[in-house]
Amino acid sequence: MELSFSMPHMLEIQAMMQPWEARVTGADQTRLAKWAEKLGYAMICVPEHHVISNNHVGLSGKFYFNAYAGMAYFAGATETIKVNSCIAILPLQNPIVSAKALATIDWFSGGRTIITFAAGWLKEEFDALGVPFHERGKICDEYLAAIIELWTSDDPVFEGKYVSFKDVAFEPKPVQKPHLPVWMGGDADAVMRRIARHASGWWPFLTKPENIPGRIDFIKSQPDYNGRLDNVFYGFATSRLGDGHVPQDDPKVRPGMTKQEIIDRLGWFKTLGVTMSGLPVPAVTDIQAYFDYTQWVAEEIMPAIR
Repeated sequence: MELSFSMPHMLEIQAMMQPWEARVTGADQTRLAKWAEKLGYAMICVPEHHVISNNHVGLSGKFYFNAYAGMAYFAGATETIKVNSCIAILPLQNPIVSAKALATIDWFSGGRTIITFAAGWLKEEFDALGVPFHERGKICDEYLAAIIELWTSDDPVFEGKYVSFKDVAFEPKPVQKPHLPVWMGGDADAVMRRIARHASGWWPFLTKPENIPGRIDFIKSQPDYNGRLDNVFYGFATSRLGDGHVPQDDPKVRPGMTKQEIIDRLGWFKTLGVTMSGLPVPAVTDIQAYFDYTQWVAEEIMPAIR
């Protein structure tokens, strides 16, 4: 079991954000990224939305990065820690551009890039970008196949409804082979089938922890399962977030959990098939207290779960 670093002020979701996070700046995050690497955290992840409709701001907040830009920045500020998204909205960006951005990050970082794609859920965001919301699943299937073709083929060719190319060259290829790890976020059967075909990781959001083993079995039961499901990420705060970012009450997950409570929950996650998790941002008073908390996690929790 590995722990991802929970970077403060990556979003302003009502159900998850602590008040002190609003004072955290980009310079603070840079220091924290280097700190996370020093302490041995496995990964830094960047959430993504391009726009939030006003009717969702109360729950979702306004503050989001572009995942690829954020990942590239954190990769450039560090040397060994992996960078990922949580998530990148696959249908909302041209797949050739996405493939290029991610291969570029992987090349510059020496192979430290993971990507977690998802289909997206906010219809108004799709409308603003001119992408048909109700076709997003089919777009995902095409875009993902096209991206992998660009990453792996010396003579990439793809013919689809939403993207087509031939007689093109594409370099740099990702450093990691056959390509950088692809994870999928989401819970629907269509997502599970997409993971079976193309991915090596799953990031559930609405799936209850106790239902994870059954969903893993569903992925592995698909006739075109690729045999590469190596990672399942389930963060502590995930169970506090419902559909549409509506807060959910989970008394077993709260800021200020004791060492043993955290260790026991991570141990339970491991029995369910979870390979990586992240602790919720605590209700501390300032960034220095968060430095101290993350050091406590590294010294007290990490040795007990490895």
